[in-house]
Amino acid sequence: MFKKKYIAALALILIAGVGCKKEPKNAGAPNEYNSSTYPATVTDLQSVLVSCYANLRDQGIFGFHYLPKALSNSMHTVNSEYGGDPGWNEMAANNLTVGNEYPSETWAALYTGIKNCNVTIYAAGVLQKNNPSADKQTINLILGQAYCLRGWYYMQLECLFGQAYITAGGVNGNLMGVPLYTAVPTNLAQTQVERSTVQATWALIVSDEKQAATLLKGQVWPATDAARATEWAAKGLLGKAYVYTQDWADAVTVLQDVIQNSGKTLMPYATYHDAFNGDNKFNTESLLELYIDQNSMGGYGIYSGAANSSTIDGLIWAPRTFGGYSGTVPFNGTEGNTQALGYPNEFVHDQNVTRFGFPLPTAYNLVNNPKYTGSNPSFLNPAQIQDPAYKAQALAVRANQTADPRLFVNTLEPWIDSVKYDGTNFALVSKPDVYAYQQNHYGFSMRKYSPIDYNENTINSDKWDYYLLRLADVYLLYAEASIGAGDGVTGLEYLNKVKRRAYGLPINTASAIDYKSLTDQTSAANPLYPDPVLGHNPLYYERWAELFNEGTWWFDVCRWKIGDSEAAYYQSALNATQPLTATFVDNKSYVWPIPLSEINTNSKIKQNPGY
Repeated sequence: MFKKKYIAALALILIAGVGCKKEPKNAGAPNEYNSSTYPATVTDLQSVLVSCYANLRDQGIFGFHYLPKALSNSMHTVNSEYGGDPGWNEMAANNLTVGNEYPSETWAALYTGIKNCNVTIYAAGVLQKNNPSADKQTINLILGQAYCLRGWYYMQLECLFGQAYITAGGVNGNLMGVPLYTAVPTNLAQTQVERSTVQATWALIVSDEKQAATLLKGQVWPATDAARATEWAAKGLLGKAYVYTQDWADAVTVLQDVIQNSGKTLMPYATYHDAFNGDNKFNTESLLELYIDQNSMGGYGIYSGAANSSTIDGLIWAPRTFGGYSGTVPFNGTEGNTQALGYPNEFVHDQNVTRFGFPLPTAYNLVNNPKYTGSNPSFLNPAQIQDPAYKAQALAVRANQTADPRLFVNTLEPWIDSVKYDGTNFALVSKPDVYAYQQNHYGFSMRKYSPIDYNENTINSDKWDYYLLRLADVYLLYAEASIGAGDGVTGLEYLNKVKRRAYGLPINTASAIDYKSLTDQTSAANPLYPDPVLGHNPLYYERWAELFNEGTWWFDVCRWKIGDSEAAYYQSALNATQPLTATFVDNKSYVWPIPLSEINTNSKIKQNPGY
């Protein structure tokens, strides 16, 4: 009963730590159990495993800061209505300093996850030694999950902090990776670990996912355990590791296995459209999913004193609407006079709207509402409304699919889209206040992983699950691996399968919207603001469009070394007080700095170049 029984424990068994450099007595509360005698049963071991999953909700990962403040700004998914703090603004400008709190939080949280996995692996050995009759099959399933998650934690670390990605033939393999801990340190000296090579780091990731796939082979979890890692999650992550290291042949083999034998299929568009906001959890496409329970005890996620298995990323992305009340005074339904469904610190960067192919200019007029009588204005009957001609054109874009339909999966368009501002009543989405009355901005809000039918100010937690891996990502990785292995025909077909789903078409049938070549025009070639790189690169564009705001684009930018062109395309990153120039420093920006706390406490570690 993992989903029901153990999820509640996930928020309770967060093991404190800032990496693997703590003495064993700090790996867990020493008054809770004796590591020589606990765990005594498989049930005890399950409770140790819980911490491996629980740690995903740390504020340095998916609890609050990693996606909305760090990655979304680094990828220019968003602009900020908030003035920002120094670390936030450094992320937006892709110009970090060693004291930035966000890399430091993520480093600590990822290493805590690794420590928790190592504790689980160690505890499994204790159980088998002290209780030889314990169920070996269940122990192996627990070990498989620990290895799968440890591989995931190390992959995130290496992609963020490793000096460079390996390219074909093992180039860059001798550069600095990250410190590797495969066991719980038994003394302080064992916590002083130098950075392994990039090649050694990826070798451990590959080994972990292979072990996980073997230990989890054939296991099908019941619905109540749907949040657990599986053989196919491990193989999908293994395939991703092969693609990220340009081991094309192995990537093709493993990813093809996932596609053909996992039993997973791409969701139909109608399901996909609503699969990022709390509906359609553990669907046919999900391979590894972070379970969120909005009905857990209240409070802002990890900032609550009560147990809570929710995240609060959506608090930052929450849209503004024309609905609701300020005290006893109703909003009058005009721009600049709105209600927020959370903090609304961030909204969609305008350049993303055109990159999805939206063909209309930013400018629209507000005109007098012919139904307004001059008395009792409300959000349902405002004094002004959007120019009906522009609104008709905007609706035609959707009906005729003249922009990539994924624009409307990922974003909310002001005056067009509606949200439930109180969980029951609908109101139109508005521009962010910082853009109110400005005709030179689209002002779209985030939809993916954002509250659209509840109010974070009253619910205080997110409702959606977060996808750690889904089949569309595997399709695109398989396309890339096939292209890298010299099979462009297969690669192109898998790019088209993902695109066809986005347009609501049968994924296995050729269509009029198919790419005809690997350099064919994409939606990013929009004449309003053409993208010289993604505009004629279906592989790059499909990974950007399909996985928008899921965190993976930052890794793609860094491994493909397209930071300069990204900065040139986005030009600026706005915050509420001043525009920030989108920059990229080639000898620095592709990697995050090793945190000062690690430099100061680990005598053997070295900093990344440029910091």
